Formats: sequence, structure tokens, C-alpha cells
Amino acid sequence: MSNFHFSQPLDLQYGCVDMSHGAGGRATAQLIAEIFYQHFHNEWLAQNNDQALFQPPAGRLVISTDGHVITPLFFPGGDIGCLSVNGTINDVAMAGARPLYLTAGFILEEGLALRELVKIVASMAQAAQVARVPIITGDTKVVERGKGDGVFITTTGIGVVPAGINIAGDRARPGNVILINGEIGTHGIAILSQREHLGFETTIQSDTAALHDLVANMIAAVPELHCLRDPTRGGLATTLNELAQQSGVGMRLFETKIPISSAVAAACELLGLDPLYSANEGKLVAICPATQAKKLLTIMQAHPLGRAAAIIGEVIEDDQRFVQMETAFGSTRIIAWPVGEQLPRIC
Repeated sequence: MSNFHFSQPLDLQYGCVDMSHGAGGRATAQLIAEIFYQHFHNEWLAQNNDQALFQPPAGRLVISTDGHVITPLFFPGGDIGCLSVNGTINDVAMAGARPLYLTAGFILEEGLALRELVKIVASMAQAAQVARVPIITGDTKVVERGKGDGVFITTTGIGVVPAGINIAGDRARPGNVILINGEIGTHGIAILSQREHLGFETTIQSDTAALHDLVANMIAAVPELHCLRDPTRGGLATTLNELAQQSGVGMRLFETKIPISSAVAAACELLGLDPLYSANEGKLVAICPATQAKKLLTIMQAHPLGRAAAIIGEVIEDDQRFVQMETAFGSTRIIAWPVGEQLPRIC
């Protein structure tokens, strides 16, 4: 398809997606050739088949699929394109895996400006190139105006876990230490500020980033890592509740140790939100044996995506599997599962 020739190129400045682009004919081929192939081109896509053929490496394979329905499509620090790449890479990396390949499925709404689609696809291509994880196959569909909210993207990631690594949500043990790689809550507040047109003194940017290089450094230094999880929807609070349930343990956090930027803290106070429940797209929670915690922290802080890393709590015995937090005032409060969601359509 990359070798197809068309008499009239797409109008990428003023043109829009229409229903013919999803009909499977010449218009579909042109959309794919002039936008998707133009930006995603690699040796696997060049096979021009309905699937990608590749040789899997030795080891245990990991696969993860993630749908992205965020609004707005563009926000401070990113867009739906780079988010769809980074989010799936991170889901694969949280198993301790090295991400290998991505697939991408697009549902486009009739009327979407082609210039916006080009920006999204270019952002995906750049994120994939920076992460060194190519997009090797995909699919495109078009729905009628009013039924798609611009664009929805589903990405699937495939990776391989090195021998001897066993990272899972059911491996937290009493006495383990809980770490995070940086300031929490920025993605959720960045989206909220754009959606509600809130004018904060400082522009809060999403933290969207691919974390697999950081994870590789962490595993190389501390292969005894027990758990990794990226606290996206529902934030840090939800993630720790999930891990406590899976592992059958309790968690104790220390409020004064949790890194939160002053801008996010001020925004949450103004809006009556709890940053513990605000979404993140470039953060990870790590749980490891206490004897390895300081070493792991040093490795995390040496990486650009872990400079603000901190030890924020510990795993404890608790048949109730509660997550609790020692507050700055010396009291203790339960960090419960969220009821509903602070902000839907966040990723």
C-alpha cells in the first residue's frame, strides 16, 4: 500500500475525514498511505499485509491492550497520540518486560480535520521512535459524525520478560517498602484545567512518558523487585488498594513523603480534590524488599524520569487489606477505594 499512487493528494490543511475513508476502497488506501504509512513506516509495515510477521525472541512474552478515549485530544504536555503509545508501553513494562512492538487501531469520527489527525499520528510516531518500540500493524474505521468524539485509539503492546524476573501484583509481602518515581497527580489536573478552562498561575503539564528504560535500570540493579504498577486512572490510592487486595496485605503510607508539586497541591485544594486519586501517565509504584530499597531509590533518582523518586510507605500485615496513611498531623486515615471517578475520559 505504501507504493500506491493517487492522482490528487489529500488536503491535509483543510480536508476532513469522511465516510469514504472507512469504506475499504481507494479513499481508505489513500488515508492509510499518506498519513499512517507516511509517519509509521518501518520494515514490518512495509510487508503491506493485514498482519505483521516477526520473529519472537526467547523468553516469556507479555501482551497488553489499552483503549484511549481522552478529551480533549490535545493537552499541556501531550495528546492522545503519544499517550496511546506511552500508556501501552508502560503496561507491558510493569511486568518487568522489554517492550518489542505495538499495534494501533483507530476509530475516526466523520468530520475530524485531517490536520488534527496528522498531528496525532506524528506524535505517536515520535513517541514510538523515542521509545524504540515500532508500530508494526493497525486498523482504521470511520463512524458517523457525532458518534466518535474525534478519534479513539486502541494500542496493543508485546514484550518479553528476562529470565529470572518475577514481577506481579500478588507478590507484595509484609516488611516490603513502597516507592514512587516522582510527583503524583499532574496528568489528571492538566486534563481538568483544559476541560474546564481553568486558568492556574502555572501551566500544569501531563507527565505522559514511556517508563521502560527506567524499569530496565531498576531490574538490572534490583532483580528481586516484587511489584510494579503504573497509577493511571484512580491514581496512587486506587493502585495501592489493587495491590493490597491482590497480595492479601495492608499498606501504610507517610503523607509527608509523597511527592506532590506545589501547583498540583494548590489546584487540588482549590477544587476540593485529593491528589492521591488524580491520574498519572508517567509514574510507577515499586514494591521491593526493605534491604534493597535504598539501592533501588538511588537507581531511580539517577534516571531523568525518577529524579523526584521517594520511599513513601511500607507493606504491613492486615487481614482487612486496608491502605492507611499517617498524616502530616500525626493522625491516621484510611485511603479507601474511590467511589466513582473524579474525572472521566482521562486516558
